[in-house]
Amino acid sequence: MSGELAPGRPSAPASAPEPLPAPAPATATATATARPPTTAVPSRPADPMPATLEGPRPLGRSVAAAWPAVVAFVVFVAAWKLAAVVAGLAFILPPPEDVAARFVAAWADGTMEPHAWTTLVEVVLGFAAGASVGLAIGYVIARSRLAERLVSPYLIAAQAVPILALAPLLALWFGPGLLANVVICGLIVFFPVAIATMVGIRSVDRGLIELGRSFRAGRRQVLVTLEIPAALPSIMGGLRVGVTLAVVGAIVGEWAGADRGLGVLVNLARASLFDYPLMFATLVTIALLGIVCYSLVVLAERRLVGLR
Repeated sequence: MSGELAPGRPSAPASAPEPLPAPAPATATATATARPPTTAVPSRPADPMPATLEGPRPLGRSVAAAWPAVVAFVVFVAAWKLAAVVAGLAFILPPPEDVAARFVAAWADGTMEPHAWTTLVEVVLGFAAGASVGLAIGYVIARSRLAERLVSPYLIAAQAVPILALAPLLALWFGPGLLANVVICGLIVFFPVAIATMVGIRSVDRGLIELGRSFRAGRRQVLVTLEIPAALPSIMGGLRVGVTLAVVGAIVGEWAGADRGLGVLVNLARASLFDYPLMFATLVTIALLGIVCYSLVVLAERRLVGLR
């Protein structure tokens, strides 16, 4: 039969399946595949600022900035006292302690206050009027050669004539009082502000203006965002000069014709009362008024421009 095996031929044994390779130990695989652990390096603390770069404390900075002025004031008062004592001219050069006592008394009894208030109002109004017109005219002159040729001769002529010579004429036109003194203050403030504005606007980089126009900035946008910020340091310099000249203009106007003001009080103390300590106390008040006005402009400049 075909299904039977032939005798003498042994049957081949069935082949067993090949065994699978043994898996590698888990520890070896993990060791081979895992990254070596990294050692955490402690962060280095930031180096402290060197002592030479650390700014002084606010109090120390204030003291360091104030002591030269204090020393200069002490030297001035000492020289004043020495001149009054050595020269023996206490009648026309009162010593500083007499002036200080009269200064306190004049403010205490109400002698100084109405005159100081009148002069302050004249200075503020005259400075505001003169600075506003000076800013506008200075900008027009800076941007228009025709306006410069037309206006400049009159500006120079008005500046060349002493304000002391114009004050009586202005007092005659506007009458003695507040209006004439405001006009005098405005005239004396106008010229330095106008010139400073003209110089500042002309110093603006033309490439910066063309860049703004390339972005389709309008005339007002160019003025507000480019020209005024670039010219602001020069403008503020003109305002510094103008605010001190405003005090001078107020005193000159009061001398020309007024019934109240620090200039009037100086004349009264000198010519009518022969109170020289009061005259010097009034001069000290005028100086303090100028210092305060100037300091306010400097403070505004630092807020707008920053420290330079």
